[in-house]
Amino acid sequence: MRFKSLVPALYILFLMLPIYWLVAMSFKTTNEILAGFSLFPQTWTFDNYIEILTDPTWYWGYINSIIYVTMNTVISVLVALPAAYAFSRYSFVGDKHLFFWLLTNRMAPAAVFALPFFQLYSAVGLFDTHIAVALAHCLFNIPLAVWILEGFMSGVPKELDETAYVDGYSFPRFFATIFLPAIKSGVGVAAFFCFMFSWVEMLLSKTLTAVEAKPIAAVMTRTASSAGYELGLLAAAGTLTIIPGAIVIYFVRNYIAKGFALGRV
Repeated sequence: MRFKSLVPALYILFLMLPIYWLVAMSFKTTNEILAGFSLFPQTWTFDNYIEILTDPTWYWGYINSIIYVTMNTVISVLVALPAAYAFSRYSFVGDKHLFFWLLTNRMAPAAVFALPFFQLYSAVGLFDTHIAVALAHCLFNIPLAVWILEGFMSGVPKELDETAYVDGYSFPRFFATIFLPAIKSGVGVAAFFCFMFSWVEMLLSKTLTAVEAKPIAAVMTRTASSAGYELGLLAAAGTLTIIPGAIVIYFVRNYIAKGFALGRV
């Protein structure tokens, strides 16, 4: 019994070690980091966090990232809901092939779409805007959200729909007041995955922005100089990027297992 509990404990420790190291580095100066190995900061400093929270270039990087990630999450879920309902409740020619094709879009590397998106958004005047990144990320997140939500919707009996229609419910009223509450865990899981994939994606967000909508991932590259990287500042910035994801995970922690099974548990 002790061995069974020791294995997951060691695994969790192994997973948490890089996070601890990142947090510890964020309270060190770059000189101390390069000086040698130490488990704890020898001289604690909050200068790295102070610079990030007081420099507009830094904190606007976080704000820009949160703006386009939130926009993408809302758009992806709103578009995926009716699409997933159609796949779940209706049969049409090529529905299974189309459903599988949606997921294959998530398999394509972002680098394939970087240049087409850049040229397209530059031509229509969307370059360096939050909506540009949000729409670009929809290419990957909407198929994933459809796949997850369809699994949850298929778990709801069709008799629920028929009973609501017999009772005189219109489709919008039924969908909003009866069906959505029945799959609220699925909506939460889909929103979580959309948020996380958009939050960690870097290539498209850097390619499609320059100044006004520059994300934190792009801002972090400014720590490079002829003398090397400002490692303490970079570690502090990395630590702060973990917080939004941790908050989202907290709210959907009870449904993540279902999400990894794409709703099919």
